[in-house]
Amino acid sequence: MKKITIFDSTLRDGAQAEGISFSVTDKIKIARELDAIGVDYIEAGNPGSNPKDLEFFRHFTGGENPLRHAKLIAFGSTRRKGISAKDDANVNALLESGADAACIFGKSWDFHVTDILGATLDENLEMIRDTIAFLKTRMSEVMFDAEHFFDGYKKNPEYALASLAAARDGGADALVLCDTNGGAFPGEIFDIVKEVAAKFDLPVGIHAHNDCEMAVANSVIAVEAGATQVQGTFTGFGERCGNANLSAIIPNLQLKKGYSCILPEQMQNLTRAARFVSEVANTSLNRRAAYVGQTAFAHKGGMHIDAVAKNPQSFEHIDPQAVGNARRTLMSEVAGRSTLLKKIQEVRPDIARNSAEMSKIMDKLKEQEHKGYQFEGAESSFALKIRRVLDDYIPLFELIKFKIISEDMASTSETENSTALVKIRVDDETVLPKSEKFIDVITAEEGNGPVAALDRALRKALEGFYHDQLAAVRLTDYKVRVLDSNDATDSRVRVLIESTDGVRKWSTVGVSANVVEASWEALMDSIKFKLIMDRDERYAVFAY
Repeated sequence: MKKITIFDSTLRDGAQAEGISFSVTDKIKIARELDAIGVDYIEAGNPGSNPKDLEFFRHFTGGENPLRHAKLIAFGSTRRKGISAKDDANVNALLESGADAACIFGKSWDFHVTDILGATLDENLEMIRDTIAFLKTRMSEVMFDAEHFFDGYKKNPEYALASLAAARDGGADALVLCDTNGGAFPGEIFDIVKEVAAKFDLPVGIHAHNDCEMAVANSVIAVEAGATQVQGTFTGFGERCGNANLSAIIPNLQLKKGYSCILPEQMQNLTRAARFVSEVANTSLNRRAAYVGQTAFAHKGGMHIDAVAKNPQSFEHIDPQAVGNARRTLMSEVAGRSTLLKKIQEVRPDIARNSAEMSKIMDKLKEQEHKGYQFEGAESSFALKIRRVLDDYIPLFELIKFKIISEDMASTSETENSTALVKIRVDDETVLPKSEKFIDVITAEEGNGPVAALDRALRKALEGFYHDQLAAVRLTDYKVRVLDSNDATDSRVRVLIESTDGVRKWSTVGVSANVVEASWEALMDSIKFKLIMDRDERYAVFAY
């Protein structure tokens, strides 16, 4: 099985994505996760341009916190024109990082050399050769990223190849061809990589950007053409449209093409790692991401679900467990009775296909979806409605009333601009004193908007009864959709809320002509589902 080395640039190239900002602690957490999953190289940043990156390197290179598998890469450019590499502060910062390996980028497109860098073509080649030779005598491994290589090759192939020859002559350990603008097509990538691999007796790598939505395809076809290293970011984020997505490339190469990218036993951790990286980066992992997305193995249509139940290969290209993901059957009026029955029988195995209870559930589902509820993205709310239909519902707590007071935004600079007053009735006998059948609780809390204030007030009201269960619960996503746009401000809205306790995630829904009421319904369902799931683990089937 041929080895393909995986070079992750999440902490460097990924950090250039719009909206991404890593703290040193964030970078350490992600590096540990990438190391655990078996990534070969972790490009962690440019210590010469960022003190935060230098602090990160020193955390790992002091000998107290070594990585188990991956090698840390310090990233930088060739020396500046007009000076030697030994006198360039940024080049020396790579050594000061303590890293044992570096990746140096340099110009391989003549246009960039003359018009952007302002150097002569020969001077640029000497900058590449001198920088790599200087570092190679002081580091165990130095790679060369040939920036804009494919654009440069198409305009002036002789000079693009000369830049690689300069890196080789300087002692580079690998030549990485960069589709920096993300504009190359797979056929071009294949032909050019194949020629480079034939000309140079060095490992060849691929660094693709996703501006034409082909970074994954370009990376895979580069490997087929002879590349033995793939650079990318673990969830695909990066500057502009992003980088090649390693969480898709790794299983494509290892599970589909027979290459070795990470340890086989780590493949089942791929989904967990992708979600972890997204969580630390404070981004939402694309639900439809290949292999690791929440809907990658989700089935909705009744005929599809029936076929998957008979043989998963009918509509799944791999076993989802191979990458640590899971098959999901979506709750919908088009899902079919068999789909609903299978899900319901996870918690109520006594319910039969043609039973009166099953008919009531189907009728309820269609009635609710007609009103605007959507349970394929909020299965936890559907689980609560099943319990109501089956008279298996434990109220736990109910709303008596709430009131929202909002400040005039034009007259205040306060961020806590809304106050929620909430009165609820707790009638859960497991948390009440034996002498009480119920307890009414009234609380008030402020928040940045009415929904935040309601969330805080509800938690405060329940804290004395369910503190341990709710301590780790937080909202991770909040979406509002207008259902009847023709009705303008009288339109009904659907609110979807995603919550997590740090281990599982679940989604709930609320529908109303009042966005605050819809939000309250989804909030109530979120808390209730968490409490019910903690009491009856079978209901975890409605989480993910």
